Amino acid sequence: MITVQDLEAAIAECQGQRNPNASTCIKLAAYYTILRNMQGDEPKEQFPSYSFAAQATLNSDTEFAQKVNASDLQQVLEVIDDLMTALAVLNPKLYDSVMRKL
Repeated sequence: MITVQDLEAAIAECQGQRNPNASTCIKLAAYYTILRNMQGDEPKEQFPSYSFAAQATLNSDTEFAQKVNASDLQQVLEVIDDLMTALAVLNPKLYDSVMRKL
């Protein structure tokens, strides 16, 4: 059975790599997920809480940017999701182009 100490050692090993690659990052994410599940649902100090309180803004003077900056991020994402769904049907090439840019 895997112990907390085993996971902490594996995490330290991954974090100590000089040139981490995608595989290292995937392992690290898995180790942290397993560790969090082993420790229960309550957050521990070693797992920082991230806040999205600092809202991103578009640096543009377009009407779209002004609306986005004045709106709630969740609202904006819902509208963009609807728009992308329609775009996928109406203009698949443009949809694919946007998805590649993302």
